[in-house]
Amino acid sequence: YRTGEKAAGIGFDWEDESGPLAKYQEEWAELKAALEDRTNRSAIKDELGDVLFSLVNYSRHIGLDPEDALRGAIEKFHQRFRDVEASATDSGEKLRDLGIDRLNSLWEDAKRRIG
Repeated sequence: YRTGEKAAGIGFDWEDESGPLAKYQEEWAELKAALEDRTNRSAIKDELGDVLFSLVNYSRHIGLDPEDALRGAIEKFHQRFRDVEASATDSGEKLRDLGIDRLNSLWEDAKRRIG
C-alpha cells in the first residue's frame, strides 16, 4: 500500500480508478490462464500476487484502505460462520455431517440475518 503511495507521489500512477480496474481485469485473465496449467505453481503464485496488488491499487484510488477492507471481510466471514455453527447446533446437526447444499443454505440464512 505504501509503495503505491510513493509511486503516486512521483507521478507513476493512473489518473483515476479506471486504470487500476483495467489492470485488475488484465491480471485476472492472466491468473485464469495460469490456472489452466496447474503444474506451474510459481506462475500461479506470481499472477495471484499481481491480482492482489492491482486490487490494492484500485482500493487506493477509490479512497479505501485495503487492509481495513480485508479485515472487515474476515470479520464478516467469522460472524457468518459462527451463525452457521449455531444454526446447525440449534437444529441438532453436526457441521461435519452436512453436505454442501445444506451448508450453503445455512450460509445464505446467515447472510440474510447478519448482512
